[in-house]
Amino acid sequence: MTDRPKTLAIAQELGQLYHSTRRLSLELASPLSAEDQGIQSMPDASPTKWHLAHTTWFFETLVLMQHGRGHECFAPEYQYLFNSYYEALGPRHARPQRGLLSRPSLDEVHRYRRHVDEAMQRLLRDADEAALQTLHPVVTLGIHHEQQHQELLLTDILHAFWCNPLKPAYAPAAAVPATAPGHAAGPPAWLPMEGGIAHIGHAGDGFAFDNEGPRHRVLLAPYEIASRLVTNGEFADFVADGGYERPGLWLSEGWAMVQREGLQAPAYWLPGPSGERGDWQEFGLQGLRRLDPLAPVAHVSFYEAAAYAEWAGARLPTEFEWEAAQGAPDIEQMHGLRWQWTRSSYEPYPGFKPYEGPAAEYNGKFMIGQQVLRGSSLATPPGHARPSYRNFFPPAARWQFTGVRLARG
Repeated sequence: MTDRPKTLAIAQELGQLYHSTRRLSLELASPLSAEDQGIQSMPDASPTKWHLAHTTWFFETLVLMQHGRGHECFAPEYQYLFNSYYEALGPRHARPQRGLLSRPSLDEVHRYRRHVDEAMQRLLRDADEAALQTLHPVVTLGIHHEQQHQELLLTDILHAFWCNPLKPAYAPAAAVPATAPGHAAGPPAWLPMEGGIAHIGHAGDGFAFDNEGPRHRVLLAPYEIASRLVTNGEFADFVADGGYERPGLWLSEGWAMVQREGLQAPAYWLPGPSGERGDWQEFGLQGLRRLDPLAPVAHVSFYEAAAYAEWAGARLPTEFEWEAAQGAPDIEQMHGLRWQWTRSSYEPYPGFKPYEGPAAEYNGKFMIGQQVLRGSSLATPPGHARPSYRNFFPPAARWQFTGVRLARG
């Protein structure tokens, strides 16, 4: 005998989380004009309009078309336009050309979202206990997938505005966190970690992506980890000391990137009004501002992070060292400020199993040529971060809110 009130309560809770997540995406896009939302400033970024449509495609394709009886597809051609990388679900529009999609219009994308939201509401409302057990994990995955795209929406529009000569602000008021929160309180401390056997990976009943498990043991040698993140001022000292001119500090691929792209400082840094070396401005979601020397450095690649660590006589922590340091006395700035590069390549954990069905392509196929980042950033939606979260990007990536924490030993 099924417990209908309990089933309804679970469905209602899931539906509320679904709708609050969907509403936040529209709120994040609301400061942007229709023209803003169609821009794609580089192949790695996507237009805001595409993010709004793709997250809707995810729910329509992986939930409604799989589990919704008689679901009427809003527009069959959207299966091609808004598929990201799911080979099993058919061909798709080329990623570098998403900015060419002037049609469908933004209004039409909003109608698409409403169509899918109404169908999702009906699906959850009418689900019995057996159906809800099937729906719950894939709908929850879709919610966390949309949260990932909410962060990308912000970082992608930041890059687009950086490319605009007017350097417009996404939100000049206090609608978003400042681009440089979390001020440093004095010099960083080196926190001793004993090492030994550490349990790594997601534990508990809450949501985690497939790449966060299975939970397993690793052996760590004793090490030290910095109590806080590297600041803008500390990174500016690296720049002033010729950090971008000294090949001995850099990994080979990183030095080639410096030479090829003429790098002289982190992304979004510009010389200040004086034009003197060391006088910097930083571009962020709130526009162009004087560089705050006490705020954590952001928008550095793995190569820059590793070069800074070499210059500082330290190194980057492994992802396992980072996770084991959670909860250590006096450690700060682990979440909500900057994603933190680690020295770990993005690999499967022992016994890793991808999701079943179309979502199998979600994470596993990207486990090559990427570096793991830990923590979360100021652009990460509330409730999306956790100690076992494994973000990953190519080592040259700079457009995310990526920073540096040091380790040694």
